[in-house]
Amino acid sequence: MSFEVDLLVRNASILTMDENRPRARALAVHHGLVFNLFDDDHADGLRGRTEIDAQGATLVPGFGDAHNHMAGFGLGLAAVDLSGLTAMAEVYARIAERAATLPDGAFVLGTGYDDAALGGHPDRYELDRVAGGRPVWLGHRSAHVCQVNSPMLALLGLLDGTAVVPAGGVVVTDDAGQPTGLLEEQAQQLVGAVLRPVPLEMLAGALTRASAVYAAEGLTHVTECGIGAGWIGHSPLELAAYQRAADAGELRVRVQVMPSMDALHAVAGSVEDPHRRGLDLGLRTGFGDDRVRLGPVKIFMDGSLTARTAAMHDVFCDRASHGYLQDDPDVLRTNVLDAHASGWRIAAHAIGDRAIDLILDTFELAQKLHPRPDARPRIEHAAVTSAAQVARMGSLGVTPVPQARFLYEIGDTMAAAVGPDRVDRLYRHASFLRAGLRVPGSSDRPVSSGAPLLGIQSMVRRISSGGTVIGPDERVDALTALRAYTLDTAWIAGEEHRRGSLTPGKHADFVLLGDDITTIDPDRIGDTQVIATYLAGECTHGDLTP
Repeated sequence: MSFEVDLLVRNASILTMDENRPRARALAVHHGLVFNLFDDDHADGLRGRTEIDAQGATLVPGFGDAHNHMAGFGLGLAAVDLSGLTAMAEVYARIAERAATLPDGAFVLGTGYDDAALGGHPDRYELDRVAGGRPVWLGHRSAHVCQVNSPMLALLGLLDGTAVVPAGGVVVTDDAGQPTGLLEEQAQQLVGAVLRPVPLEMLAGALTRASAVYAAEGLTHVTECGIGAGWIGHSPLELAAYQRAADAGELRVRVQVMPSMDALHAVAGSVEDPHRRGLDLGLRTGFGDDRVRLGPVKIFMDGSLTARTAAMHDVFCDRASHGYLQDDPDVLRTNVLDAHASGWRIAAHAIGDRAIDLILDTFELAQKLHPRPDARPRIEHAAVTSAAQVARMGSLGVTPVPQARFLYEIGDTMAAAVGPDRVDRLYRHASFLRAGLRVPGSSDRPVSSGAPLLGIQSMVRRISSGGTVIGPDERVDALTALRAYTLDTAWIAGEEHRRGSLTPGKHADFVLLGDDITTIDPDRIGDTQVIATYLAGECTHGDLTP
């Protein structure tokens, strides 16, 4: 009797992303792992308890997203969707429609508005009117600013002067010194004191909704960039929401979670212990299982290009400002050094070139003081980089985590921010590869669309929604882009031995696609059908079982 595996997929065009065996025709899965691959449908006579005829579909490793905000995206699915709107009247109409369904005093929450598309930020007083006096919070698509109305400003203590604005935050005021309702960066923590903590049941439900979307897009692993504290966290118990969703069988992707640097605190141990800053019990990067695992600690060095809050050496071309850092440089430096010394991997949000210089100096100092050969420091976004900075990142082994889809969705406003002399420095890719670095695929969802196929298309084309090619010399081919969303997302998570390629012994996480995205017209990549997604050999989206 021939051996029987749990799942056998035949008649597939398999791109394994394993250089030792780049293509195959059949895939065998057993106990959630890749058992073997075969060059023909006969599969050496192997049988499967479940057998699937892929009907010639392209089969690739499951996609990863190295930088997203899963809880925020899931919660946003229940808020008023303001994304894609180009007329302010539409914003007000949607807020009024939602407010009419709510009791007096209830919060009206909206997400995804874009001031560049709307011609400005919503007006505080008009929001008062359309919401019928209810407090309003509107999240900007960048997540680095938000707009609130007068009742919310009153709740925050910004009308009576009792609020204390955190360092690294700005409450925008008009010519008369009155708050406009626009809160930048760390000032958003004031809202968190009113709207958070989000109940665990609500968070777990948000994760369930988000993971269903992710599975439908071919995602099998994501990294959640910032939980537990700060303006980006939703609850001090946030990690428990992921565990709850996983325990209930409702988490359709593997998740690596990054605690916010604000969630870490001084830890007391023996004077001989290296731990200075961390979580209770000494938890750090790597703790967890194959479904939910602690990743690096996330620290914000600066803001965003779209909000013009990124820390730049030279002023923005459309605003007389250099942006700003999220805290005093010495505070930021000390936090990174202490976390590194305590065994954490570090993920530093740095968009402007001034912020990038600061974190590169800090990473170099951290390794000198506490050498760790496999620390894998990373810069989230690495949005505006000079040739010298790219070379320095290569020599220091600092991995960039840019978002190619930004080029399409917000590329025109970013180009306006930096001007023609710096536009080719935006969200590089090929230059990083030439410097010997990996470039993991990511989206920063919900800031941009999170579908990996759209991200891959943007890596190849680098065309803005306005039709401008941004950094043509930074384009890569589709196979390189596919590697970014598979092997390289696994590597930056420290899990290259578990996933990222279809290699015997690795997780049987894979996606069936309607076309071979490495050979079709690049303009068609984003529209390619995701036929089915499998996690550990179990279907999470679609179903080809006979």
